[in-house]
Amino acid sequence: MNDKKIKIGAVVGCTASGKTSLAIELARRLDGEIICCDSMQIYKGMDIGTAKPTSEECAAVPHHLFDICSPEQTYSCADFVRDATAAVEEISSRGKLPIFCGGTGLYLDRFLRGGNSDEAQNDENLRRELEDFARECGVDALHGRLRELDAESADAIHKNNVKRVIRAIEICTLSGRKKSEIDRENSALTDKYDYTVIYPFYNDREILYERINRRVDMMMEAGLVEETRRLLEGGVFEKSQTASQAIGYKEIIPYIRGEASLYECVELLKTATRKYAKRQMTWFNSKPYAQKILMDDENGAKTFEDIVNISEKLF
Repeated sequence: MNDKKIKIGAVVGCTASGKTSLAIELARRLDGEIICCDSMQIYKGMDIGTAKPTSEECAAVPHHLFDICSPEQTYSCADFVRDATAAVEEISSRGKLPIFCGGTGLYLDRFLRGGNSDEAQNDENLRRELEDFARECGVDALHGRLRELDAESADAIHKNNVKRVIRAIEICTLSGRKKSEIDRENSALTDKYDYTVIYPFYNDREILYERINRRVDMMMEAGLVEETRRLLEGGVFEKSQTASQAIGYKEIIPYIRGEASLYECVELLKTATRKYAKRQMTWFNSKPYAQKILMDDENGAKTFEDIVNISEKLF
């Protein structure tokens, strides 16, 4: 590799797959520091529900970009690329290895693509106008407007996915260019970094799902209900749509409001987390740069030491 490239690592994947422990141990062995790559762990006060690293884990190696803004603040993918770039350069300047850790694949993907983004093109008034148009004239008419602007994007986006249709129209209208053209330009990975991305993966989904169930039980024992109540009473969910839709909180709120039993809410949380894990796996399975680290074999889950040794060799 080019010696001028900044070397970085990343441990990504679905929730409860063992990313945090693996990333911290790799950072300890490789003289690295952890950079948050999770769209919820950046928020202050949302600790248990987002499964942030514990104080003991944070003490093991330096951590960056955790607890950097309040839930009421808007934090975009472009913001992450900016902050992550600064963190990588600062960590690297001290001779340390930056290691991203988290399950928000879009954050890392956008970073590896040099920050290319359509996020600079936003117009709330136009978006509301298009939403009103969809309600009044129907999804077919809205989709027809997109087809007039960008037939390729219209072919790729189903008419019922109103949010994506609106976003595509917004990009075309504000940039003067087709979204499909911009997407092709943004598909190339930057050559600025010498990166290694590993992805803990379970062949046996039941092992992963059992880990998810245990994770939820541990969150409950750690005080998830109390944390959710504090955020609810503090008006956080009312002020922040992002926080109100975060898995780990929205499933517990009905219990606090007396609308469902605790058992029902916990089971709902486990189900929602498993579904989220499936979506994360679909994302990372589609990324050729994410190297799978098999966490299990015919005998079941592998030992942590075996996983660390296998992963370390890739770095």
